[in-house]
Amino acid sequence: MNAATANLLPRSVLALPSFDFGTYERLLYQLRGTPVVVNIWASWCGPCRTEAPALVDSAKRYGHDVQFLGVDFQDQRQSATAFLKRYSVPYPTVSDASGEIHNMLGFVGLPDPVFYGADGKIVATWPGPLSAHALRVNLQRLLPG
Repeated sequence: MNAATANLLPRSVLALPSFDFGTYERLLYQLRGTPVVVNIWASWCGPCRTEAPALVDSAKRYGHDVQFLGVDFQDQRQSATAFLKRYSVPYPTVSDASGEIHNMLGFVGLPDPVFYGADGKIVATWPGPLSAHALRVNLQRLLPG
């Protein structure tokens, strides 16, 4: 489920292309005009498993207006794919095998959601797992009206 089209946006949820920070920034540039929720996660992260259902539910509800994107942090491909299947993640994910994206954004732990406005600017970040309520509040900040 994609709210936007972009050359760099994976067409398949399970594609997991490897991105460096420069490629990540180019994708965000291509997505301008559409609000974006990026979640940096890993299959081995307990809090990431806790918040996954809320992200999946929100993507199903808001995914036509907001582009959701996962960034899988320093994970094994097989484990990441199993995570995406287990939680029925409906949005694309890119692989941050080196940790460069996570580190360049200035994060320390996981998960790390980032909310980008349609203008491409960061509206909010959230250190740690999002509750369904916190996710909903931040999504409302991205949507017009």
